[in-house]
Amino acid sequence: MLDGRVKTLHPKVHGGILAQKQNPDHLRQMAEHGLQPIDLVAVNLYAFEKTVANPDCSLGDAIENIDIGGPTMLRSSAKNFQDVTVIVDPADYPQVLAEIKATGNTTLKTRFRLAVKVFDLTGKYDTAIVNWLKSVDVDANPYFK
Repeated sequence: MLDGRVKTLHPKVHGGILAQKQNPDHLRQMAEHGLQPIDLVAVNLYAFEKTVANPDCSLGDAIENIDIGGPTMLRSSAKNFQDVTVIVDPADYPQVLAEIKATGNTTLKTRFRLAVKVFDLTGKYDTAIVNWLKSVDVDANPYFK
């Protein structure tokens, strides 16, 4: 929707990510609303820093390269690390795959470690956005004319 601006912000996605599988009320609500659990989320965010590193990057281009759904899914998944494996670093794929092959799931310790990586990444991502936006001279920028 909206030229790709709305992709993942949907109750069926976030309900599947945030549902606590040990909570009978969550399970009942999932059944009631036709939600399926989501056990693993892997997201690569829009390359905001790469985009704004181009000296010809306009404010409009920068704004369109601010990922909204990706960080939202990542943060939802990390919040629910008890039930969801969340991956933001391809270097973690081998361990996640090995654990899933060995036991059918990742360990709680792995899920927690990966969740911490998510909050670290999304914090840095937001900081990069803020820092770049603070550098915009709104009086001289054609975007505001």
